Amino acid sequence: MTAPGPSGPIIAASNVTRAFDGKKVVDDLSFEVDRGTILGVVGPSGSGKTTTVRMLTGTLGRTDGEIRVLDEDPLAFSRGTRSRIAYMPQLFSLYEDLSAQENVGFVAALYGIGPFKRRSLIRNALEVVDLYEARHRLARDLSGGMQRRLELACALVHSPDVLFIDEPTAGIDPVLRQAIWDELRTLRDDGRTLVVTTQYVTEAEYCDRVALIADGELVALDTPDALRKLVFGGEVLEVGTDRAVDPDVLANVGGVTGVRQPEARKLIVTTEDAGSTTPQIIEALRTAGIGVTGLEEHQATFDEVFTGLVEQRRAARSEETGGHADV
Repeated sequence: MTAPGPSGPIIAASNVTRAFDGKKVVDDLSFEVDRGTILGVVGPSGSGKTTTVRMLTGTLGRTDGEIRVLDEDPLAFSRGTRSRIAYMPQLFSLYEDLSAQENVGFVAALYGIGPFKRRSLIRNALEVVDLYEARHRLARDLSGGMQRRLELACALVHSPDVLFIDEPTAGIDPVLRQAIWDELRTLRDDGRTLVVTTQYVTEAEYCDRVALIADGELVALDTPDALRKLVFGGEVLEVGTDRAVDPDVLANVGGVTGVRQPEARKLIVTTEDAGSTTPQIIEALRTAGIGVTGLEEHQATFDEVFTGLVEQRRAARSEETGGHADV
């Protein structure tokens, strides 16, 4: 594996497997994470996301494969390297009888931060997650969303380079979910590296790269836009027309790889390059006497993307096994 230099991966996993009682929960997982990026590990509950994060943080061993985080094996982290990472677990794990400020201070003390330096770091961490005004409230009196933000403050107090965050928005309403992702992206912009797991596939939009996991296996790994193209075979345009249109009108347009007609006056066009193909699409329709009432990029949801990629995987396995896919 490549050492994590200025342009190399800060996290690297190669052929990582974890089995419990002979059953593989994570199977042959390989990926890399560059410095200053967010990797979203996306998949349904039970797909192996938490197990993967626990192996990356060194809290769980692996059955096979190799992992390097900050150029060290997580199972043998030095004290200095461990102080450069943070792990925010899925379940609330703070002290309910301590205030928000005291919880963050307790974690800071565990990292050996002295009382004088601790005061400013506590304030900074609480301000980042917009909890400074609630610093004297007991943890048990905070809402679920505020508790998740408090856990994030605890993870941030020692200024880690790498954060592993497990299901940060589980059970949180959409408005708070957006606020937490805004905070995570701000941390990324400050140069931190984040690995964030989520079962909400729509949250893949907030990540720089996305690892889609199903049944413990890596289904796909790429940027959100690239994953869309992988499913649909290119860029996708939604074309509105002023009257019913025959999809065959676009059959000979260069760069068009597919046309669907969900409605009489709407075409969903897949193209290799939307920028160069769009004028040709408009001209072909006008030549046929059809006016264009609207043309925009079709943003497929990540539910569609995830479903499409899983179906592709199942189809490939079915071919390999003679029609009997084992998923």
